[in-house]
Amino acid sequence: MSSMDSEVKKIHSSKKTSTYHTKKSDRKRRRDKSRSHSPSSDCEYSYKKRSKHRSSNKSHYYDDNKTSKRKNNDCYWTKYPRKDNSYIGRRYYDDDLPCGGGRENFSKARDSEKKAEDMVLKPRERKVTDMITSRTGGAYIPSAKLRMMQAEITEKTSVAFQRLAWEALKKSIHGYINKVNISNIGIIARELLKENIIRGRGLLCKSIIQAQAASPTFTNVYAALVAVINCKFPNIGELLLKRLVLQLKRGFKQNNKMICISASTFVAHLVNQNVVHEILALEILTLLIETPTDDSIEVAIAFLKECGQKLSEVSSRGINAIFEMLRNILHEGKLEKRIQYMIDVIYQIRKDGFKDHAAIIAELDIIEEDDQFTHLIKLDDVKQAETEDILNVFKFDNNYELNEGKYKILSNEILQTDSEGESGSGSESGSEEEKDSEEEGEEGQKESGTIIDNTETNLIALRRTIYLTIQSSLDFEECAHKLLKMELKPSQEIELCHMFLDCCAEQRTYEKFYGLLSQRFCQINNIYVESFQQIFKDTYATTHRLDANRLRNVSKFFAHLLFTDAIGWEILDTMKMNEEETNSSSRIFIKILFQELAEFMGLEKLNQRLKDPTLQAHFTGLFPRDSPKNIRFSINFFTSIGLGGLTDELREYLKNLPKKCFFSNV
Repeated sequence: MSSMDSEVKKIHSSKKTSTYHTKKSDRKRRRDKSRSHSPSSDCEYSYKKRSKHRSSNKSHYYDDNKTSKRKNNDCYWTKYPRKDNSYIGRRYYDDDLPCGGGRENFSKARDSEKKAEDMVLKPRERKVTDMITSRTGGAYIPSAKLRMMQAEITEKTSVAFQRLAWEALKKSIHGYINKVNISNIGIIARELLKENIIRGRGLLCKSIIQAQAASPTFTNVYAALVAVINCKFPNIGELLLKRLVLQLKRGFKQNNKMICISASTFVAHLVNQNVVHEILALEILTLLIETPTDDSIEVAIAFLKECGQKLSEVSSRGINAIFEMLRNILHEGKLEKRIQYMIDVIYQIRKDGFKDHAAIIAELDIIEEDDQFTHLIKLDDVKQAETEDILNVFKFDNNYELNEGKYKILSNEILQTDSEGESGSGSESGSEEEKDSEEEGEEGQKESGTIIDNTETNLIALRRTIYLTIQSSLDFEECAHKLLKMELKPSQEIELCHMFLDCCAEQRTYEKFYGLLSQRFCQINNIYVESFQQIFKDTYATTHRLDANRLRNVSKFFAHLLFTDAIGWEILDTMKMNEEETNSSSRIFIKILFQELAEFMGLEKLNQRLKDPTLQAHFTGLFPRDSPKNIRFSINFFTSIGLGGLTDELREYLKNLPKKCFFSNV
């Protein structure tokens, strides 16, 4: 029993000893492993292997571009940069190299690791863009930096200087447009005129259109600003109008209601400011209502609210036709209830006289009627090329300094004229004594002699008024009624007659409107008869200056006045039908004139009129009997134009002419 117990104790003691030694060896192994594999706090890389050679405390020195070989043939040292600009050494063994041992393989491994390290530690280079050569609308340049960059460039003819000047011009134009309101519109207009808005007219138009689209409630303010600029530079106003019309047409084609409302609202306020003629407003309304949809009627009603009062004053018949079309659309009942309600509302607004939608408020009625310049732009005539989008971008100018100097002189003249006008208006509100002295001075001038206006400013304003009245009338009766209310001064009647003829000549084809209008004035007063007869003689003498289209329109115009007996047939004595006193233009004039007379009167009545004994003396030039050569020329001319029946008597006269006289004149 005791022997068995001793055996058991031996077994247990042997187990305990082996377990203890096993655990102790494991602990030591784990401790050594953790020591050998623990990463250093100062090192960027961890070692893959440790060796007993690592325990050496000897210090080593390395060259930056070289590696040194240790005593052991399988160990190599190298150094790597750390993030804090210090270096860390690393020791390699042949077993660590992926390609095996040796100096060559070690160099390859080291180079590959250096490349990987450079890719990781090398900072990414930022792309530097030159703001001067970058595209327009790119990087924002602060004002201080822009001035500094401009000061650094001394050569004003260089591209860099002009581009910086262009950026400065764009920045100032945008700044002024964003600042404008009712109270400071005069100040902003003067500041804009100081800038070269002729060079930057594309920028100005673009900025105004964008500002108006962003804040539609200020549309009347922007329209007033455009009116001020337009009276000084009409080409800028025309450019802005063409861009607006094209934007409206594009929005209408794309069914974009917001663009249509924005552009049409701006056009409506420009109509109110007399920048554009009301014909464009009527064309826009006709386009929107002609093929009615919910959106188009909504845009038309918004347009009518803005310029309905103005259209009621200048073209009552036109706006009546528009409202009649709206009534028919309302009775059809094909639109939404909301749109039908809007039509009812616009009728109520019209009944109230547009009192809540005034055309121009008093604060924005800036431009006097004589200074206004109204453009006649039609909806179908505007094309993409006419908007001149190239003006929005920078373009190098070879004569930059010269053009800048010219604009500076022009700007100073405009601003000085405005300041003198303001001081003059202020002096008019002076005391009564000053007014009396002015009146005495005027009387003294009248006694000394009359003042002649060689600039013809009044004449130009008169012709402009007549032209706009003609264009805004629906028929000749309305036009005659408007023109008779003008109360023309003596000697201005002939200007009215000249305007009738010029407007008729400018048309693509002859319009009977001008003939009927001239006929009405001739029937009202004999002064106009004498004026038209004088104009006929002057026109026939200068037919060589007219092109084919004008020649045709003028001939038909006078033919109408002749066959209606608005003017006398005595004026035909200026025509001499022979080879010496006619040219190609005068012969075309006579041809179209007599063909029109024969068409309206008939050949028989025309022949009777030409045989009238009281008028025979005035037709001797057309049907000469002085020489056989001229007789034959007249006969051949009228026969070639299909009116040979007018020369029957002339043929008989030529046949019965004595042979002696005949041969003597051949």
